[in-house]
Amino acid sequence: MAKAATITVARAPAQAGRDFSAKGVKLAVLAPAERISLRAPEASVAALSKALGVTLPQKAKTSASKDGRTALWLGPDEWLVIDEKGNDPLADCAGVNQLHSAVGISHRNVAISVTGPAAAACINAGCPQDLSLAGFPVGACSRTILGKSEILLLRTAEDAFRVECWRSFSDYVFTFLAQAATDAAA
Repeated sequence: MAKAATITVARAPAQAGRDFSAKGVKLAVLAPAERISLRAPEASVAALSKALGVTLPQKAKTSASKDGRTALWLGPDEWLVIDEKGNDPLADCAGVNQLHSAVGISHRNVAISVTGPAAAACINAGCPQDLSLAGFPVGACSRTILGKSEILLLRTAEDAFRVECWRSFSDYVFTFLAQAATDAAA
C-alpha cells in the first residue's frame, strides 16, 4: 500500500507585500496583527483596560496606544483593539469577570498605511472627513467610508494614517488609494 503524501498549505495574508508610491504619498499593506472587536458597558472598562494593558478611550474619535497595542473608540461601548506584537488581546479579555463581549477578528481586516505630505489629500479623494490636523489630530480615529467601502481610519502621525478595511474589500481600497495617490501627485 502506498504511503499518502503530506500536503502543507500556508495561508498568505490578503494583499501581503503590496505597496505603491507616488509623489508625496506612500502606500503599504501592513503586517498581519491580532484584532478584537470589543463591546462592554462603562462599568467594565477599568477591568478590561487593566487586562489589555491599554486604557480604553471614552471619548469620540480618540485612541490610546501602549506597547504595540492600540484601542480605537468606535462608540460609547465599542472598541477595536489591535495588537501588532503578536500578543492575543482575546486571551487577555478571557480572564475578565466583568460583562463584555470580545470577538477575534484578526483575519477579517487588512491594514494599509498611507504616509507622506499628501496622505490626507489621498484619503480625502474618497473620504468626506475633515482630515486637517485641527479636525483630525494625531491619535484621532473614526469609522467612515472610502469610496464605496467602510473603513476605520486612524491618524498615527501628522502625515500618516492607518486604514483598516475588511479583507474582502482590501483590493478595492488599495486600488482606490493608489489611484488617489496618483491624482494627488499630479
